[in-house]
Amino acid sequence: MTAPAATPSRTCPATGHRIDRQAELLTRANAVVAVVSLLIGAVAALLLALTRWQAVHLLPAVWYYRILGVHGMNMLIFFIIYFEMAVLWFASTVLIDNRPAAPRYGWFNFGLMVVGSAIVEWAQWSGRADVLFTSYPPLKAHPAFYLGIIFFAVGALGVTGQFFASLVIAKREKTYTGSLPLVVYGAMTAAIIAVITLVHGAMVYIPTFTWAMGWTPMPDPEVYRLLWWALGHSSQQINVAAMVAIWYMLGALTVGAVVLNEKVSRSAFVLYIMFISMASAHHLLVDPGFSSPWKIVNTSYFMYMAVLASMVHGFTVPAGMELGMRLRGYTDGLFGWLRRAPWGDPGFSSLVLSVVVFGFFGGITGVTLGTEQINIIAHNTLRIPGHFHATVVSGTAVAFMGASYYLFPLIFRKKVAFWSLARWQPYMFAGGLLLLEFGMTFAGSFGVPRRHWDISFSQAPFDVQFNPMVDVFLGMLGIGGIIAATGALAFVAIAVTTVFFGETITEFPKGVTVPGIPQGLTNPPVHSADVDERNEALHAPARGIAGATPGTLVLVAVFFIAFVLYYFTNWKLLSFLWKIG
Repeated sequence: MTAPAATPSRTCPATGHRIDRQAELLTRANAVVAVVSLLIGAVAALLLALTRWQAVHLLPAVWYYRILGVHGMNMLIFFIIYFEMAVLWFASTVLIDNRPAAPRYGWFNFGLMVVGSAIVEWAQWSGRADVLFTSYPPLKAHPAFYLGIIFFAVGALGVTGQFFASLVIAKREKTYTGSLPLVVYGAMTAAIIAVITLVHGAMVYIPTFTWAMGWTPMPDPEVYRLLWWALGHSSQQINVAAMVAIWYMLGALTVGAVVLNEKVSRSAFVLYIMFISMASAHHLLVDPGFSSPWKIVNTSYFMYMAVLASMVHGFTVPAGMELGMRLRGYTDGLFGWLRRAPWGDPGFSSLVLSVVVFGFFGGITGVTLGTEQINIIAHNTLRIPGHFHATVVSGTAVAFMGASYYLFPLIFRKKVAFWSLARWQPYMFAGGLLLLEFGMTFAGSFGVPRRHWDISFSQAPFDVQFNPMVDVFLGMLGIGGIIAATGALAFVAIAVTTVFFGETITEFPKGVTVPGIPQGLTNPPVHSADVDERNEALHAPARGIAGATPGTLVLVAVFFIAFVLYYFTNWKLLSFLWKIG
């Protein structure tokens, strides 16, 4: 049997990994288009925030709803999935010293995705797809809108197939030993969920395309909603799985984090695959075609199995960071390890901000909204986008930005431009989003509807009066949106300047701080010489319940207290609406 021809590659001077040239180029191409999508989505987000802020109310109704669709497609679909494709190429080749499967086919898939997303952009900006992000029938867009989404989805599905094929090559050629590295395992989880998601997407958009062409009758709206949310909600879960994989990668790169228990972490990823798509049922609680047992089982049981997976990662990631820092000698007090962490490294700050906002704000609000009784009251209010901006944006996007600060030197071989700005950019983006999410959530708690251009319904034959605090919260939304959009645009400026005009890196000097190169590459975290003795002491039975990671246990306790307070506050408020007796 003839051995496969060797493909051009290089050895990374920072990590020692083999980097295949074609995989490198495909990673670059997907990352660049992801940034372009982020730019479009961030500009749209700024316009929307200035419109929902009633004191400004920038856009007219037609353009508000048009831009709302543009924002959803670019931020949730295009930006996130292009970046995830880059992650799949990176994980299946660089992280396991592998070559890609059929790279020419990879360029074909990338071309399909670009053509598809360009068609969708044209349809939306030209007013031919004013159907919002969900595009529920009987709303009908131009056929090109559906065709563009199909092209994009087919290309993405092709890349996931190549990802699995690359893993087969790696296993056959023994480029790694034992089980898949945990980061690659997480990327594989994201790819499996992507397949499930894209299959449902085909079941949604092929019938709507044929309907738009006039070939078939309008799809049944009830069936459409069921299948669409198997696409729309599950697409967010691709992001979650990829985000968690990046958490583990950034933890190791920045502070030498260790994996507490590989089997536990891998089991949590399996729970994502098995149960995370079931959570889409909370969008269908008032739909008449689904039985109450089906709704209850999915929202009150299956969804919480996926929540359990996130709680596992929400503990193991920070605990692994704490243990890694203590094994390096930072053992003073409960939080000495946290104080002495590299907060000036944008990769590390992005990691922490992603974990905290996703876990605390997104997780607490998400579990609460998954409760059937609360969901029915709150679902069509601003509380819902307040929640998913905390997860998909504050969680996923911030983590992806943090990974980018390491990908720029490793894949593009460029120093990060505007380094001083890059060190502050994660705080600006996440801080603005947190303010926006707070404003959305609490405005929604007062009944402010989601999606609506004018919350006062000024042209309606009825009068709507909100609590005066609503204006305060919508002001928070607007100001937070401005800050977050500025942070996103700062990232775009950093990325574009770095990629196209940045200083080329020929070597990674060790032991020195170099502006433009993350600390984890020039000063890689190394455990102390007596790491075995230190590890044994940290796990000694005498340490009791505190164990090796007492700081993380305290943080987890704070999380549970915050969750209990928020959860039961919601039930107290609910009792005022549904009085018994």
